[in-house]
Amino acid sequence: MGEWSILASLLDKVQSHSTVIGKVWMSVLFLFRVFILAAGLDKVWGDEQGNMDCNTKSPGCRNACYDKSFPMSHPRFWVLQILFVSTPTLIYLGHVLLVIRRENKLRSRLEKKIGKNGMMKAPKYSDEHGKVQLKGSLLVSYMAQLFFKILLEVAFIVGQYYLYGFIFMPSKITFSNYPCKGEVQCFITRPTEKSIFIIFMLVVAFVSLLLNIVEVFYLTVSKIRERKRRNSGTPSTEMYCLSKSAYMP
Repeated sequence: MGEWSILASLLDKVQSHSTVIGKVWMSVLFLFRVFILAAGLDKVWGDEQGNMDCNTKSPGCRNACYDKSFPMSHPRFWVLQILFVSTPTLIYLGHVLLVIRRENKLRSRLEKKIGKNGMMKAPKYSDEHGKVQLKGSLLVSYMAQLFFKILLEVAFIVGQYYLYGFIFMPSKITFSNYPCKGEVQCFITRPTEKSIFIIFMLVVAFVSLLLNIVEVFYLTVSKIRERKRRNSGTPSTEMYCLSKSAYMP
């Protein structure tokens, strides 16, 4: 689990700069993906190529049979999936930290009354506690990382199907190409247990994809309603609404 500590600490910082649905997505990522992958898959998969039994002793036949059926092992594929899907969120975190640092410097300069004629542009995206407001470039950045996560989830779900050609782990693989002499049958250990993990990780991927789609609609609808309130409300009402609801929980 130690290999995931850096990723966990970075993604944990995103929690305070995400919507409620974004926090749920983070929980799904760690509880049902990272934790299961780190805790259980090594015992189920292990050295699957070494544990695979074939009805031949031809040199290199078992290796060729395994490589043909599994160009990449499932655990390594899922590790890549988690890293790629998390990357847009980490890029968004970098943008948030850059904005907070820039506005903290601007806030300190305002306190010292530095600027032309004592006038400077006030911080736009963050408050003195480091909470950010999803608008302008930050909103664009947040929406962009959601769209990229949706595309990556779809790509990995489709890629898993085309890479392995099946959802359930077969108990037997037939191979007849070089260097095998004739048709060879290889048997996989724990096929039922591995099938359960494959289905579970696919379901979690679909849940993650659904959460990202829901969050896009949630942000779109909330920003449309917020704009309507600003256009129809009085200035005092606008200031009250912004102070109550502009910053993410």
